Amino acid sequence: MAKFELKLPKMGESVAEATITSWLKDIGDTIEADEAVLEIATDKVDSEVPSEVDGVLVEKLFNVDDVVQVGQTIAVIETEGGDTVEVKAPAAEPVAEPEAPKAVAEVSQTVVAAKANVVPIVSSGERFYSPLVKNIAKQEGISQSELDTIPGSGKDNRVTKNDIKAYLESRGSAPAPVAAPKAEPVVKQKVETPVATTKTPEKPAEEKSTEKPVEKPVLASGDDEIIEMSRMGKLISKYMVESVQTSAHVQSFIEADVTNIWNWRKKVKKDFMEREGENLTFTPIFMEAVTKALKEFPMMNISVQGDSIIKKKAINVGMAAALPDGNLIVPVIKNADQLNLFGMAKRVNDLANRARSGQLSPDDIQGGTYTVTNVGTFGSIMGTPIINQPQVGILALGAIRKIPAVIEGPEGDYIGIRYKMFLSHSYDHRVVNGALGGQFVKYVKDYLEAWDSNREI
Repeated sequence: MAKFELKLPKMGESVAEATITSWLKDIGDTIEADEAVLEIATDKVDSEVPSEVDGVLVEKLFNVDDVVQVGQTIAVIETEGGDTVEVKAPAAEPVAEPEAPKAVAEVSQTVVAAKANVVPIVSSGERFYSPLVKNIAKQEGISQSELDTIPGSGKDNRVTKNDIKAYLESRGSAPAPVAAPKAEPVVKQKVETPVATTKTPEKPAEEKSTEKPVEKPVLASGDDEIIEMSRMGKLISKYMVESVQTSAHVQSFIEADVTNIWNWRKKVKKDFMEREGENLTFTPIFMEAVTKALKEFPMMNISVQGDSIIKKKAINVGMAAALPDGNLIVPVIKNADQLNLFGMAKRVNDLANRARSGQLSPDDIQGGTYTVTNVGTFGSIMGTPIINQPQVGILALGAIRKIPAVIEGPEGDYIGIRYKMFLSHSYDHRVVNGALGGQFVKYVKDYLEAWDSNREI
């Protein structure tokens, strides 16, 4: 019998990790090649991991909600035929024993015997231990009872990697003063050592004290309802906080008169529906205007890496789309500058439909160089959107409103009814100054206001 290691495959550009959402197979189940073994989630897209071989699932290395890196082994499948090449460790023992002194050999045998008798670490209903913590405990010879006494700083007092490392440091420093009890000078010299070593475990305690206040304010009375954040909610929360901590957010606002666009769409949308079987929305028009602006101002189509600026050649515009559960997802229109308005409309509709039905692939949400979000969908006239890292800008489209406005005519100014909207531009002030950020959004406004009412699609 041979064993096959099922690894987390690469799922798209810049995808480095995934969260296990559910196991579709249990230990002992028979699996066929290309049959799904588990479900995972990367950013905001769910997918399945299939088996590459026929066999029986004999080991799961991660639990539900664990985060796994691309390339890590997540399960072991036993297959028929072939030899298990991995089992070569016993051959190393006879080689080491003749060369090692007898005393060392006896100590090593004792250590091996002790490790062989270590009871496997298991999670209980009161406390969960991650595979990483279990492995560290196994390597260091920490028993279940000893591990249960280690204070945890993670969620629900979960023991983290830093917790167990801090414990090992303090445990390793304790025997040091007793190591040489016969020689008094050595003891006196080492009297100072516990002072230094006792400070070492205090550092994690200080770190915990800074982390705990974040959790303590979450207090609930008897009438309050505690709702667990969804997986997507946790991811969005994480990305938003990271973006604010990374970029210096600055906003510029401008009002655009889109009366010509409103009237033009009203005139052509019926024919477009009859011809293409799809609705013509305002989104492809706005996406075209942003694409033209990115070509005019290429320093908005960049990302920052350390002290370097990466100027993107491709113009890949992300469009935030609302999901049925209220969350947002950002599918990306690749090479948007190579599409005409008809192609843009078809691409926008395709991505929006697949986003709502949960059929986007990981690659559909990767590689964006700039993002557009429509806050007007929810009735907002403007907003201050957070940048989608590692981009440096995002444009929020406000609601289109019919309002009275001053109109300049050849015979003077007069009051008329116009369709207007606010454009809110958030940009990273580390690399985008106010002049560039303002000129960019003004270009979008001018492009929309100069719309040709006789244009065909």
